[in-house]
Amino acid sequence: MIPLMQEELEALGWMDAEEFANILAVSEMTPGPLATNTATYVGAKTAGVLGSMAATLGVALPSLVIITLVARFFIQFKESKLVNSILQVIRPVTIGLISSAVIFISQTSILKSKIEFPGLFELLKGNVSSLIISIQPDFAGITIFVIILVAIAKYKLHPILAIMLSALLGIASYIIFGV
Repeated sequence: MIPLMQEELEALGWMDAEEFANILAVSEMTPGPLATNTATYVGAKTAGVLGSMAATLGVALPSLVIITLVARFFIQFKESKLVNSILQVIRPVTIGLISSAVIFISQTSILKSKIEFPGLFELLKGNVSSLIISIQPDFAGITIFVIILVAIAKYKLHPILAIMLSALLGIASYIIFGV
């Protein structure tokens, strides 16, 4: 849902990619589902309390209804070849959606410029020069990522401490280097 939300918010002119990435960061730190937290914030920002309630219901209600219906009938059809075939198709689609979210987050946190899809197609055709020129790494973001990755992998840093350390390093980077 993240890329879809970002695309719509940018298309409507409600916020840019950087502000959306900041909202995602805050939403990941707060309890509850990411999409619900993000929708609540965006709704509040664009239309106040009623907007936050409408956005929250708009994100949560369809999923609740669909899951309730699926749960009701899944037991009857769990051995069905059609249901198993559908689940086999959903798995790679889910991986693609997660990959899309990873690309979005990396574009806003470790790259200063957005990778455009025509550039990716050029890359697949073997034309690397146009893509490399448009990529500007955010060295502060990459450094913070590497520090947190090492701290988690080597020292088993608790996720909450990793989030807090990331925030502190980001603030320090902004104060010291202005980035």
